[in-house]
Order: sequence, then C-alpha cells, then structure tokens
Amino acid sequence: MWNNSLQTFLASTIMAVGVSLSGCNSNTDNDQSVDAGASEQAVTDTTSADDSAATNTEVEAGTAQQGTQVKYDVSAWGNESVKSINVGDLDGIQSTFGKVLSTDENSLDYASNPAAKYRFMDTEAPYLDVIDSEKYLEMGWYFANPTDSDEEKELSQNHAKKAYQLARKLMGDEGGNLVADMLNVQIIKNKTIGGQKVELAKCEFYSCMLVINKADAQTDNS
Repeated sequence: MWNNSLQTFLASTIMAVGVSLSGCNSNTDNDQSVDAGASEQAVTDTTSADDSAATNTEVEAGTAQQGTQVKYDVSAWGNESVKSINVGDLDGIQSTFGKVLSTDENSLDYASNPAAKYRFMDTEAPYLDVIDSEKYLEMGWYFANPTDSDEEKELSQNHAKKAYQLARKLMGDEGGNLVADMLNVQIIKNKTIGGQKVELAKCEFYSCMLVINKADAQTDNS
C-alpha cells in the first residue's frame, strides 16, 4: 500500500511539474513573439521615417538646384545701325569685345588648325574669347547655368550682348537674330547668314560658340 501510494504521489508530482514548466515555456514564447513583433514594428517605423526624410531632402535639393533660368533681353540691346566690319578686321573685332587681357599664339581653332586665342577676361572669370586662324573666326563665351551665381549670370549676359553686337557688325540684323537663336538653345550648322558662312553656332553645356568660315566669307560688308 505504501509503495503504491508513494508511486501515485510521485507520478502526480511529476505531472504537476511538467504542466507548470509547459505553462512557463508557453508564456516565454508568447513574450518573445510580442517582443519580436514590437522590434520589427519599431524598425519599420524608423525605416519609414528615414525614407521620408531622405525623400524630403532629395526634393529640397532638387528644388534648390533648379535655380533661376538666365534671361537674355535681346530686344533691349538695340537695333540701331552699326558700322559693318569683315572677318579679317581683327582690330575691329577685338575692340567690340573690349581689352585683350591675354593672348595664346599656340592655340587651335575649331578644326584643330593653328590659331591665336585672345582672351578678354581673367583666367578665373567666365570666359570671353576670340580665336582667329587662317580659315576660321570664332567667338566663344561662357553660357551661364541656372544654378550659377548672380555675378556669373550677369557676366554671361554681358558677354552675350557683346557677341550680339559683333554679329550685327559682321552679318547685319541677321547676325543679331542668329545670336538670339543661339541663346534660345538653337543649333545652326553650315548656313550662310548675312553674307557669312556660319560653320557652327550653338549654346550648350556652359559654352557658346559661333564659328565663321573665313574662306567662304564675304570680305566686304559695306
């Protein structure tokens, strides 16, 4: 009897302990699931916040980089008559652009022929150049970007105005219209304008270039 009672008591005790441990394990698993779910939600919320902040930063940066488009008031530059000059009149061309600040006698023209480059701006400033060779006369100037500083934009506008004036001296009103088209980002190739053979005229990628083929140019515009 005692043995049977003892066996029964031990069996009951073992079962009770097993049930108790099972309950603990179940509670632990549930707690771990809740903690894991909370952690995942926290990570998701943090990631969403980071993504939102990154998106807002990108939008703000994109807006800031758009800047203000440079406007060229060609109509205000005047259409009064000008004294015509030809592509061989280097002195007349230079005087329209201003004072030559530096000269490179070992430069190259549009087609990589030996040429002289005359610079009318300091090295660090937005450039304004004339490149003269046996075959070509080239005008080149800095084409300002919307994100440039106000000073750079103003210089670009002044350069364009001088190019407009010189084009009118070389090609009459058609030359002025040509520069206006360039500033509106039109590309002109191999076209006779105002008696001059324009090999290339364009403004893009921070640069304006007007190339006249002197071999096919009209040498007397008077």
